[in-house]
Amino acid sequence: EASLQAGAFDASLGLLAAAEAAPLDAFSQARVELLRAQVAFASRRGSAAPAMLLRAAKRTEPFDAQLARSGYVQALSAAMFAGRLASPGGGARDVAQVVKAAPAATGSANAGDVLLDGWAALFADGCAAATPVLREALGRFEAAPATAEQLHLLWLVTITAPVVWDSERWEVLSRLHVELARSSGALSELPIALNARIYIHLFRGELETADALIEEAQVVTEATGAGLTPWGAVALAALRGRERDAAAIIDAAAADATRRGEGIGLTVIAWARANLYNGLGLHDRALDAAREAIDCPTNSAAAAWGMSELIEAAAGSGERAEAAEVAERFAEIAAVARTDWALGVHARSSALLSTGLTAERLYRDAVDRLGRCGMRVDLARAHLLYGEWLHQDGRRADARGELRAAHDQFTAIGMEGFAERARKGLVATGGKASSRTTVTRDELTAHERQIARLARDGLSNPEIGARLFLSPRTVEWHLRNVFTKLGIRSRRELSGALPDSDVHVVAA
Repeated sequence: EASLQAGAFDASLGLLAAAEAAPLDAFSQARVELLRAQVAFASRRGSAAPAMLLRAAKRTEPFDAQLARSGYVQALSAAMFAGRLASPGGGARDVAQVVKAAPAATGSANAGDVLLDGWAALFADGCAAATPVLREALGRFEAAPATAEQLHLLWLVTITAPVVWDSERWEVLSRLHVELARSSGALSELPIALNARIYIHLFRGELETADALIEEAQVVTEATGAGLTPWGAVALAALRGRERDAAAIIDAAAADATRRGEGIGLTVIAWARANLYNGLGLHDRALDAAREAIDCPTNSAAAAWGMSELIEAAAGSGERAEAAEVAERFAEIAAVARTDWALGVHARSSALLSTGLTAERLYRDAVDRLGRCGMRVDLARAHLLYGEWLHQDGRRADARGELRAAHDQFTAIGMEGFAERARKGLVATGGKASSRTTVTRDELTAHERQIARLARDGLSNPEIGARLFLSPRTVEWHLRNVFTKLGIRSRRELSGALPDSDVHVVAA
């Protein structure tokens, strides 16, 4: 178990083989099978793990019901990862049925029990039925933060927040997940914790912060040899909107996810493609990708994000009937979530299918709600779509204000594809786009930028070294190079020399 948590998968399998060489009772045999399934899941995140975990958890049930329930939680996680590529007996509904039939927890249900029930309901019955239970689970984990012994629960806890569109708890719980994985040295858990954390930064428009975590996740993944789709890198490339660069990253990730059987990776990739092509104004291509994203058996957050991409792409492609059908499905999700984020995206999507005063009311509601929840990417997209609608309605002056807000926000975030779409719309209304000045740090290598960011954020040389698998002396050497290249003398000056975002907008 310790070797597994540390990401030493080969060592863990070697120890299991040694244990099996001795006479084992039935419970010990069941524990060996469960650990072997856990190693398979942690090392590959592929299609075989859900069925393996399900069988092993069921085998432990007569001896230790709580251990079995822990195994079922991991089987649910594995089914989420495998998605459409799950092997026979390990699909989302297969796992949900076994979990629902398992003996209930004895005594009062704890947070893990509620989480288990909520995810089984999500797979079996959908978002409307599962959301109240999942929200209760989030509340319990927020009230009594998880310990290192509960680390195996935290990925499912963290991604519950975007499933129910709770951006505030996503921030709190994803931060806890990363901090706990780091402090306990759980390298098998850290890459998925980082990737879940990366997405809250991306939706907030904090691309530089996300980029630093992406580099850290890559270092840890390479160190452990684990198989995992680089979800953060895929989404970052899509949001930046450079088609050629994004296509290379996305195509490589799709091939790897398919080879390992990681279906959730394909869903995330399809959503990223849809986002990329909507930003570039290529709605036909975005529509094809969004159709793939929403074809997801696990009711994942990425599939729901894909719905909003499909509505925009279908409306832009003249496929209004398809857009309306998906908008009805998303309306059910937003109604049960009842958060500003969900209701704001719903209002923005509904406005695309409305006219006159109804459309205007919905666009204003979207801007208001998305402005309150801090999801800057969705807010900028609301300004963009509102501005484009105003232009089509012949209200050029009003359109210029919305399109300028969209352009400036996209530019500040670093979303080049959407920024160019907003710029073209602004120019078409007779407006003039703001110019962009970019403070580049090309003189720093990617490794130096990462170390500089960590030092700026207050980490000591030993702490940076532990995170990046470097000696403190090597970190010190890199920092000296950073200081020289940036023309500064100390860590205290890094905040000014290395701001959170390298892009600044100035009036033209």
